[in-house]
Amino acid sequence: MEGSWQEVASVDSLEPRGRRLVKIAGRQIALFRHDGRVFACNNRCPHEGYPLIEGSVADAEAAGGDGCVLTCNWHNWKFDLASGETLVGGDRLRLYPTRVEDGRILLDLAEPPAEARREAALAGLAEAFRRNERDRMAREVARLERAGSDPLEALRRAIGWTHDRFEFGTTHALAALPDWLRLRERASTPAERLVALVEVLDHLNWDSLREPAYPYAVQTACWSHDGLVAAIEAEDEPAAVAILRGGLGEARPYEAIEAALAEAALVHYQDFGHAAIYTLKTGEAVEALGPSVAEPLLLALVRSLVMAQREDLIPEFRAYGPALAAWDGRGDRPVEAADFRGLGVRQALERCLRSSGRPDALYQALLGAAAEQWLTFDLAVMRRTDNPVSQNVGWLDFTHAVTSANAGRRLAARHPALRPAVLLQLACFVGRNATYRDETVREADWAVAEPEAFFAARFAGLFDHGVPEPIVAAHLVKTLTAVEEEWRAFPGAAWRPTLLAATRRFLENPLKRRHGLRNATQALDFVAVE
Repeated sequence: MEGSWQEVASVDSLEPRGRRLVKIAGRQIALFRHDGRVFACNNRCPHEGYPLIEGSVADAEAAGGDGCVLTCNWHNWKFDLASGETLVGGDRLRLYPTRVEDGRILLDLAEPPAEARREAALAGLAEAFRRNERDRMAREVARLERAGSDPLEALRRAIGWTHDRFEFGTTHALAALPDWLRLRERASTPAERLVALVEVLDHLNWDSLREPAYPYAVQTACWSHDGLVAAIEAEDEPAAVAILRGGLGEARPYEAIEAALAEAALVHYQDFGHAAIYTLKTGEAVEALGPSVAEPLLLALVRSLVMAQREDLIPEFRAYGPALAAWDGRGDRPVEAADFRGLGVRQALERCLRSSGRPDALYQALLGAAAEQWLTFDLAVMRRTDNPVSQNVGWLDFTHAVTSANAGRRLAARHPALRPAVLLQLACFVGRNATYRDETVREADWAVAEPEAFFAARFAGLFDHGVPEPIVAAHLVKTLTAVEEEWRAFPGAAWRPTLLAATRRFLENPLKRRHGLRNATQALDFVAVE
């Protein structure tokens, strides 16, 4: 509109360099005169903010433009000042419409319509995904929110772009999403709120980057709880997807769909506890983001359950199935954490059956045993380079006992028939981890004197964790979230101090994230005998 034009300088004031910086209402705008035309743009390069007034200007023909090319002399990004197109680099440069009247330069400083800015931000976010540009993701979400739109729309779009690029279904990128959103609620600044969203976007991008599409079947079948469980058990993804689509098409209550998926997740001791975690977190993500993401998230979950590694088919955990079948709920022996000390998997499962009529006490005992094992994990095992593959044990073997217990407990609260499976799976973790303890570790050395302050500080630290790999950051947020939930759910539990001490030791002794020498040693051993 006419009133949005504002005089900012005279043409003569751009000489002799053909440029001038003007400051208007908190903005820095760079003016350039080239080949008889005047151009105006944001003075800050979208890459890292270097002042473009210090850039170089040249004819655009060589670069295929129609005006002039502005080069940022810091990192060589190039922009066509006539079109605003970024010729080298990513993101876009804000241009301002310009006109000259009687030697005066006028700029149109009005913002484009909100809907146009919203669509430009989402298109820019898609481009940032193609280029794997975390910094641009942050800018586009900030632009989306500045345009008055819901910033969570960025996550909804990203789920739509990526869910069929996960070859094995749900990943930690989706599973950690609700925990990052919960962390966002703790934010004290706009920057912290933005961090939580970018963590999710970056992880989705990382897990899908350069992956082809793995399409889902499009057929639909009538909803059937038992049919869905059977299709997943048969590893028949097309049949499972068809039944899921039928349930969604019939507008089945989410709880009914979750019940079938949770049963399928727990019928085996599988996927190192991920199956239960993914099932719980999918529901939380749907609740947080709304029904538009239900289909893509549930499709990914079904695929992950179909593809799940079924550890109860290997000798170490083969007793799980028979123990689940033998559960009768009549075992009345009192139970405590110490009862599981030193027991292997089979023994731990048998011990559970003797207390099957005391599920609450059994959960407390198993979680207490898991917390004690986590606290006393022998770090030398993680650091060794000569382990056989079967002994590749690290922190996550112990954190997953807690995070899967948390997921299983919460699923069983809605679907009580799953409780025996939850308890027996926790026993599998406890039995497997029993031999990797360092008896010299003392709880007193890692005690947390002020739990509330501990949680506040540790969660605040996640806003600037400094960890390069998204999956490691995901484990940090999901582990701390699960620990806090269990700690708050059982205010009188004897294991609470141990659980916090274990968490502190874990956070202060970081994961060994790269095992170069161990991998090489194991590769040589494998090739020597293949």
